Amino acid sequence: MKKYVFILLAVVLFANCTEKKQEPIKISPDDLHNSIDHVIDIMIHDIFSPPVASRIFAYPNIAAYEIVAQTNPDYQSLSGQLKDLKPIPAIDTASAINPQLSALIAHMNISRQLIFSEDKFDVLQDSLFTKWKNMNEPEFEASKSYGLKVAEHIKEWMNKDNYSQTRTMPKFTVNTDDPGRWQPTPPAYMDGIEPHWNKIRPFIIDSASQFKPVPPPPFSLEKDSDFYKELIEVYNISNDITKTGDESEEVAIAKFWDCNPYVSVTRGHLMFATKKITPGAHWIGITKIAAKKTNSNFDDTVFAYTKTSMAIADGFISCWDEKYRSNLIRPETLINQHIDENWKPILQTPPFPEYTSGHSVVSGAASTALTSIFGDDFSFEDDTETPYGLPIRKFNSFNEAADEAAISRMYGGIHYRAAVEVGVGQGRKIGDLLNSKIKMKKNSSLAHN
Repeated sequence: MKKYVFILLAVVLFANCTEKKQEPIKISPDDLHNSIDHVIDIMIHDIFSPPVASRIFAYPNIAAYEIVAQTNPDYQSLSGQLKDLKPIPAIDTASAINPQLSALIAHMNISRQLIFSEDKFDVLQDSLFTKWKNMNEPEFEASKSYGLKVAEHIKEWMNKDNYSQTRTMPKFTVNTDDPGRWQPTPPAYMDGIEPHWNKIRPFIIDSASQFKPVPPPPFSLEKDSDFYKELIEVYNISNDITKTGDESEEVAIAKFWDCNPYVSVTRGHLMFATKKITPGAHWIGITKIAAKKTNSNFDDTVFAYTKTSMAIADGFISCWDEKYRSNLIRPETLINQHIDENWKPILQTPPFPEYTSGHSVVSGAASTALTSIFGDDFSFEDDTETPYGLPIRKFNSFNEAADEAAISRMYGGIHYRAAVEVGVGQGRKIGDLLNSKIKMKKNSSLAHN
């Protein structure tokens, strides 16, 4: 009898030892920050254009937000507010689903589809999936299943935004007979990128032309014309801020806001690219800084990323609509042809028409969205560019940062004054529309005011 009792006791002890302890899976804002940072690193590697990069940010954020809005009473769904977006599948509240885990998985799944180097993303995803599964397999599997279901729902909506159709549309045709029309610029002389981006379905604005800006000053090389005055202003500013040989504050500002993923470097017979973040990625980085400074929880962080990324995405749609309408020539081309053949801008001219300034439009839109969330006098230290050897810059508000980003394009020698001043205003109109039209916070008070 004792023998059987001993065997039974051993079996029970063995079973208890081998049984896995199921721990609740806790998802923090840093999990989302880290995933987005990883996606940005891959985007830099893959060299996405600024407009396409904005699309890569927006859809994963919306997927995560829609799950948050199902379970957090502070938030309201975007379905019925964004064109053609239908409600996501309902969550089973009686199941083991962890909504924040599902939101992160949906975000990661869509992000992975939108980049090229999926294998680089799989390293992070596989590591996280293994960790979560070991912590609590039932919770992980239920959350994963729901997150992927929502991701498929959002991808079905995403795939109807005309992006695929624009991949097969003709390249932009350069007209060299018109002296005021854009021409490819050195050193790579690339074709104009994304000439059909105005056909992408917007998130907030009614159409790409809703905030059509006033036309730029009429092209003229007469020295008393408004256009020529803006042209010579770019030339004179560039010479003035570089005349001492030491880096001026204006040059530092230009370099800080460069955000050009197309920079080409020529050495001898070789040409190669130096990879950087896009303007949208810089403002996504600022969103991260603000969320971390305020200790925003996971849901509030998703909200901040989602609202800002929609502003950025529609900023590019609106801006690109005007770029290929006015089709204005860049300062570099005219200065080399008519003023100084040896002049080079401080920044490398990006491959698309001049008016309006994309960085200015996007900065105006993003800063207005962020101000609505974190307040008008939100000071922050922007370390977004430190990975590229640039120092931290301090700002007293998002609007101050946007104004600096806009004027940086003149300091860099790649835009005329009208493009930056009209551009930042164009972006702020988009941000204002977002704040008034799209309801996300059910409580009317600001998230952190």
